[in-house]
Amino acid sequence: MNLNINLRKSVYLMLVLALGTLNSCDDSVDTNPLTATDIDPSFTITPVEGAMNTYLLTASTKGVILSKWDTGDGASVGKMNQVISLPDAGTYTITHTAVGAGATMATASKEIVVAQTDPAKGNLVQGGTFATAADQAKWTNAKLSASGVAFWSFGANGATIYSPGGWAQEGIYQAIEVVKDREYTIDMTVSCPSGLKETFFEVYAGKSVPKPGVEYKDNKVMGLSTWDGCGTSKFSGRLSGVGCVKNDATGTVSNVVKFSESGKIYLLIRSGSNATGNEPITVTKVEFRGK
Repeated sequence: MNLNINLRKSVYLMLVLALGTLNSCDDSVDTNPLTATDIDPSFTITPVEGAMNTYLLTASTKGVILSKWDTGDGASVGKMNQVISLPDAGTYTITHTAVGAGATMATASKEIVVAQTDPAKGNLVQGGTFATAADQAKWTNAKLSASGVAFWSFGANGATIYSPGGWAQEGIYQAIEVVKDREYTIDMTVSCPSGLKETFFEVYAGKSVPKPGVEYKDNKVMGLSTWDGCGTSKFSGRLSGVGCVKNDATGTVSNVVKFSESGKIYLLIRSGSNATGNEPITVTKVEFRGK
């Protein structure tokens, strides 16, 4: 009997102490210790020796667990030591978004002035911004959607692909002259205001001539695919950063291409969807450059 009484007293005392501790909590104490409060987004810019218009961006590591970089085409996840190439002359604003614990973010920006265009890395794409009628005339409709329900619309902000679903797709392309065994990089700015469902956006650099009504499949280089896990939330940035489609030649996510002979190839962009209600995808600043 005494044992039971003593046990009850002990339990009661423990409850009193626990309640007393809870009541004495200081409301000023951070209730989420996993949220960062001191993130340093600063970074340095160092020209890479021996590489024209190439720079090393080095982020501070204080409180930073993830870095996002924006060179003017939208932010994408990168490394804390990020190498960038700016082939064309101009003034660029580089923005670093430092992400800390609890998804807390801070940003910092710096400018880079590029005095001269790199002659070895000139853009071989014509009309890559789609901004004018002359730009738009450089592109040919692939005519993959016989009914026209999937279509591209050109404007000052770029080229926009609309697909109503039901696997409707459409493509655009242009011919480009390449040199045997030289490496090239392909990139472009892509954006969509909301996440997509059952949608693909693919970029090809093939030798085969595109044919109306025939789905192009020659040498897929890069892209977006909701089945592969990208494009499922809103995005805006370089396709090389936000895409997840693997390069046919390398079997990895890469925007580098090389050809076994010199001559004409076709840069083709095609997109389509099986789902209804998707927002359209817009593309601009299409580039095809010597590496």
